[in-house]
Amino acid sequence: MSLIAGTTMNLKLVREVSPYGYFMTDGENEVLLHYTELVGHRPQIGQSYDVFLFFDSEDRIAATMKKPLIQLGQVSRLAVADIHPRIGAFLEMGLGRQLLLPLSEQPELKELRPKRGDEVHVILAHDKIGRLVAKVAFEEELAELAFHAPTSWHNTWVEGWVTKTLKIGSFVMIDGGVLGFGAYGFIPAGDRTRLLRLGERVKARVTFVREDGRVNLSMNQRKEVGRVEDSDRILAFMKERPNGAMPYSDETQADIIKQKFDISKGAFKRALGKLMRDGLVTQDGSWTKLTEQGAASAAEQGEGEASEARASKPAATVPASGSRSSRPAPKPDGSK
Repeated sequence: MSLIAGTTMNLKLVREVSPYGYFMTDGENEVLLHYTELVGHRPQIGQSYDVFLFFDSEDRIAATMKKPLIQLGQVSRLAVADIHPRIGAFLEMGLGRQLLLPLSEQPELKELRPKRGDEVHVILAHDKIGRLVAKVAFEEELAELAFHAPTSWHNTWVEGWVTKTLKIGSFVMIDGGVLGFGAYGFIPAGDRTRLLRLGERVKARVTFVREDGRVNLSMNQRKEVGRVEDSDRILAFMKERPNGAMPYSDETQADIIKQKFDISKGAFKRALGKLMRDGLVTQDGSWTKLTEQGAASAAEQGEGEASEARASKPAATVPASGSRSSRPAPKPDGSK
């Protein structure tokens, strides 16, 4: 039998060596259990205990009674505790120590790499010289741990962590299950509202539940909901424009629409289409104008928002009889 870092083994306590700790053995090899690695009552010589094996600061194999969050060959989701720009990300593994996720395991683009606080699905492994390192878990390894999503999830919102991000889209492990592994999902590039980092927590809507239990996801609202919200935003914008007209239409370039309204050109065209069908706007070349009905609707929308704002304000406190307000009454215009 050999002592393997990253595994939990049942070893016998054979002797105490002060001021360091205890030596344990598998019958052939010995390893130090330092006093700082004890948990609970003082161990007894001659008894056997389950301990986790790791490499200490001097790269010597050592034992601890503390429970790790991951074992050799096991998949686990670990939080990013620190970042070193030239080495990689350091993950919290539950021993008061951190596990390296090398840069070689991370996306080439810096903006896609995990940040402090993100949580990455990794496998505990050995590097070429036997040290413990984290490797990003592959799709097939994660899929084995995921459960089949129920069809009732369709059009519901879920949360999960990005396990892989590519030009074509991002893979997500949805939160859930006894061990935290839910269904496995995919967000196509067209359904992302922005680029997603490895390990980033993301909220998305289930657009399709596949026969194999995986799900397709979108970060966008349903088109019907988004269309109403976008059309209201455009209507409010046009209300503030001179003569209720704006120099934007179906012909406007996508980057200008994104900059002005923070929506895609497709969403802009759908919202304009709704406003035109409702008789609220018309288009004239590159211009869009409010109709009389549209101007009235925009005015009603503004009045409704003002009423909601007034209703949300706390009622003024009436001073008790004989008391004075802490603020003087406003003076009429022109007074000094």
